[in-house]
Amino acid sequence: MSGAYQPSMLDLMGPAEPTLEPLTGATRHRLTAGAWVDVLPGWMHGSDAVFETLLGIDWRAEQRRMYDDVVDVPRLLRWFREDEPLPHPALVAARAALNSHYAEELGEEFATAGMCLYRDGRDSVAWHGDTLGRSATEDTMVAIVSVGSPRNLLLRPRAGERETLRFPLGHGDLIVMGGSCQRTWEHAVPKTARAVGPRVSVQFRPRGVA
Repeated sequence: MSGAYQPSMLDLMGPAEPTLEPLTGATRHRLTAGAWVDVLPGWMHGSDAVFETLLGIDWRAEQRRMYDDVVDVPRLLRWFREDEPLPHPALVAARAALNSHYAEELGEEFATAGMCLYRDGRDSVAWHGDTLGRSATEDTMVAIVSVGSPRNLLLRPRAGERETLRFPLGHGDLIVMGGSCQRTWEHAVPKTARAVGPRVSVQFRPRGVA
């Protein structure tokens, strides 16, 4: 992987074992059409230890059909089923904390964990919403913990004015997309020409959402 990883200064000065900030410190951004996002920078202190562990899991390179061609997916992927152990105790604690805090709004539990490894600025994910497995009128919630070098996550509405919001996420930052966000907005991690180190995105989702 190209690009040198720069550890977080907060991690270097913080506790040896990862810890979580209270989720009450998250800032809620109200969007259009009933969508919202909660953002909590540095939610996971000591996230570099989690990042190092995740770099060593069995990442998978996948391909997809695009028009008449088959192309490489521009990132590495790993999916942890509901019954599959997560690779670091801090992620187990993170999922439990999210389930406790968002229990009333979510109405169900975060169950699975999808992971993406962005190796450098050439890796990306196109505009999309996590709606697979849900009806066109059913809301869901997705929580993303980012470890490693920050990358911009962009958000824009699917219809109307093409306002774009930008959230640089890395080093244990958290973003939770709720309300109608997956139906009425879409998100992406664009490519960048800047020299950036690797980043892992951990996406906690309810059952049946991909």
